[in-house]
Amino acid sequence: MSHPPNRTPLADLDDGILAGRSADGDVRAFEVLIRRHTPLLRAYARRTLGSTDELDDVVQETFITAWNRLDALEDHAHVKAWLMRILSRKCLDRIRARRHHDDVTELEIEAPSDGAPERVAEARDREHAVEAALASLPEAQRRCWLMKEALGYRYEEIAEELDVPLSTVRGLLSRARKNMIQLMEGWR
Repeated sequence: MSHPPNRTPLADLDDGILAGRSADGDVRAFEVLIRRHTPLLRAYARRTLGSTDELDDVVQETFITAWNRLDALEDHAHVKAWLMRILSRKCLDRIRARRHHDDVTELEIEAPSDGAPERVAEARDREHAVEAALASLPEAQRRCWLMKEALGYRYEEIAEELDVPLSTVRGLLSRARKNMIQLMEGWR
C-alpha cells in the first residue's frame, strides 16, 4: 500500500503527535495509542493485580479515562507515563476494593511449587499474615509500602502520586518496613 507524498501512516507517528491528534478528537490516532500501549499496560496490571478477571477491565478503564481527559495532558510526548499513572491509580483502587472481600487477598504470595500440603498451608498462612500486617499499618504507610513493594514505584513517583515531599516518603517507607518486619517476626 502506498501513501501519498508527505503523508505518514498513523502507526509511524510518535506518541506526542498521536496524543495531540487524539486530543483534537482523532479516534484513529487514539486507536494507535491503544494498540501501541496495551501490551505494556496489561503486563503492568498483571504484575500489580495478579492474573485476574480485573486485568482487561482496568486497562479498558484506563483508556476510557485517558480519552475523556486528553485535554488535561500538558505534554503530549509524555502520554505513556501519563497512561501508566492512570493505570496505577486504577490498580490501587482495585487493591483497596479487595480489602472489603473476605475471599480475595491484597497481596498474593506464590505457593511453593512442590505442592506438598503442609508447604501450601504454610504459604497460605504467610499470605494471611502479610495481609493482616498490612491491614494494621497506618493508611499512609500502607499506601507507600504497596506502591513501593507491590507496584514497583520509585520514591519520586510515590512522592508525586501522594503529593508529599520525598523525605516524607522515605520516612513512611522506613516506618512501614520496620512495622512489617516486627509484625512478620514469626515468619522469619
